[in-house]
Amino acid sequence: MATLVSFHAHPDDESITAGGLLRRAADEGHRVVLVFGTRGERGEVEDGFLDEGEPLWQRRVAETLESARILGAARTEFLGYSDSGMMGEPSNDEPGCFWRADVDEAAGRLAQILREEQADVLTVYDDNGGYGHPDHIQVHRVGLRAAELAGTERVYQLTSNREHFRRGWSMFAAQAKAAGIELPRAGADDIEMGKPEAQITARFDVADQLAAKRASMRAHASQIAEHSWFLAMPEEAFGYAFGVEWAIRDGQGPGITETDPMAGLPV
Repeated sequence: MATLVSFHAHPDDESITAGGLLRRAADEGHRVVLVFGTRGERGEVEDGFLDEGEPLWQRRVAETLESARILGAARTEFLGYSDSGMMGEPSNDEPGCFWRADVDEAAGRLAQILREEQADVLTVYDDNGGYGHPDHIQVHRVGLRAAELAGTERVYQLTSNREHFRRGWSMFAAQAKAAGIELPRAGADDIEMGKPEAQITARFDVADQLAAKRASMRAHASQIAEHSWFLAMPEEAFGYAFGVEWAIRDGQGPGITETDPMAGLPV
């Protein structure tokens, strides 16, 4: 049995960026471990969602544990930093936030888990954190450094395929409007998510894990409401948007050279 450690910034990131990959690895008999830099304290939540006096982080931790169960994760850990908020907000400078964490110190916490688990594979994010969120960028920095410290050689930088996203936007925007589904406010050409297709080296087909991925998203109800575009989109559109997960691995490419992060590892 090989071990996959998946490192994320906030609860629900694991569902959106890697839910299919994680469930697929678990289905194949591998050990899956989730690690989060923060507990997502600065997430947005609809009025009246939380119980009186309930802190958001507490609900998000509970949601994460349910998501982990759905995805087949054997262990879930939080590194203990606080959510930094979006880039440019005053919360970026607060003591204890992940964005301001010393990279070597934070990497040491993650490296300890990598050593304990004898991790074969680590997932992080690309160098822009997918879309420029400070905590996501920090996942990239801390994750790569932790891999160096622990000697974890197989590291995948999860990303999104920019051209695939734009093609999908063109295909499904009219359908979404007709169905009354509210898409993100920016247009496809304004969203600099992920990386250009030519820079991506790994394509993971997770169509068989879509039901688990959607259930994992649904577990994060404080952040992903039933009426959100993530869950409200039709099956065809959901399959296009989330049925493939993308990554970059240094030393691979050009072009897609990998379709299974666990290839060649013992079950």
